[in-house]
This record gives sequence, structure tokens and C-alpha cells, in this order.
Amino acid sequence: MAGQSRPDLIRIGQVTAPHGVRGAVRVYPTTDFPERFVTLKRVMIDGPDRAVGARFRGFVKNLVILELEGITDRNQAERLRGADLLVPRDEVHPLPEGYYYDFDIIGIAVVDPEGRPLGRVVEVDHTSPVHDLYVVETAPGKRYPVPAVRQFVKEIDLEAGRMVIDPIPGLLED
Repeated sequence: MAGQSRPDLIRIGQVTAPHGVRGAVRVYPTTDFPERFVTLKRVMIDGPDRAVGARFRGFVKNLVILELEGITDRNQAERLRGADLLVPRDEVHPLPEGYYYDFDIIGIAVVDPEGRPLGRVVEVDHTSPVHDLYVVETAPGKRYPVPAVRQFVKEIDLEAGRMVIDPIPGLLED
């Protein structure tokens, strides 16, 4: 993977609080597909060393209620407050052609149409009301927003770990 470090574990939620007295937890979903919790069978807590069975109990407002294997009372559930819930990369929800997860884009090399290196994507900015922006770092401290539109982004090749952009004059300059 051409110098790119893609994460092996993907965060799908964070424990916010206990739910009830029998060890269930409330989870804030950090996935674009909270319905994935309905069929979730296993989850890792804060890393690969703690995989546990998981059982969906329901939704409460914008939170998911889960029972986690080995967590049987409120005190144990309280100790999980703030814990990240993770799944292996191969269990993420598939996206349609031409759509990408931020964790797939961040870190990939950015090149011009001739393959000359321009920098790396260091952030995906979702705050623009019109379209996302890929923040490209061309040198330490030199970051430039590139609109995530076909006019500028000509190709994204996750296998090669690169994004081809057409850097019009001024796009990657102060």
C-alpha cells in the first residue's frame, strides 16, 4: 500500500453511560450506518485485545443500547464510559462506487496528472455547505483545501494509496 497507513480497526461508537442496572451501555454511534448495531455480534473495546460479544437492545434518541459480554452490572458499565467500540476494517459497511470513508482518504499521497508528488491528504473537512474539502499538506505547516469535486480530483486509487488532482494555478499556493 504505497506508504499509506490504513487503520486495521475502525471506531463505530463510543460508550457514553450505563443504561439500567444490568450492565447495558449507551453508545454514541460514530458510524454513518447506526443500523449496523442491530446485527452486531462482536465488538472490540479500546483496541484489539478486548473482543467481546455484543447484543443490540434498542435505540434511545440518537444513542444505541448494547449489552456487552462480561458486563453484568452498572459499576462495570460505568467503567466503560468513554471507551471506543471498534470493528475490524473488513466489517465496515460497504460504500457505493465513488464514495470513500475519511479513514481511507486521510494519509494518501496527492499527485498531479503526470504522477509528480504534491503532498498528502491530512484531513477531510465536512464544514463547507457546498462540498467536502480534502486538506492537502504540501510541506510542514503548508495546508491547502482542495474541493472534493471532479473538476479538481481526477482519480482516487485506494489500492495505490494516491489521489490525482489537477492543481490549477493558485490551488496549492499562498
